[in-house]
Amino acid sequence: MTTISEAITTIKKAENDADKLIEDTEKQSSELIQDAESKSKMIIEKTKDEAHTEAEKIIFESDTKVQKEAYQISNKTAEKIELMKKKAADKIEDGAEVIVKKIL
Repeated sequence: MTTISEAITTIKKAENDADKLIEDTEKQSSELIQDAESKSKMIIEKTKDEAHTEAEKIIFESDTKVQKEAYQISNKTAEKIELMKKKAADKIEDGAEVIVKKIL
């Protein structure tokens, strides 16, 4: 009878060991899932931050380029205005001469 009792005890111990192994494995699996989720969230946040930084850089570069182009256009326009003023002033003198000649 001792052998049957020992066998039953051994089986019970094996069952308990198996239950403990399953419990430990489930706990470890749960920890691994939580760790993976945590790392995933960190990666997503890091990627969002990098994307935001890159977007700000692109916007800044675009603004700088637009301001430079606007400055160039403004300068060219100012040059054209000055040239037109000079031409107009020259024509006023010519026109004044014509009027004076006609009057005299």
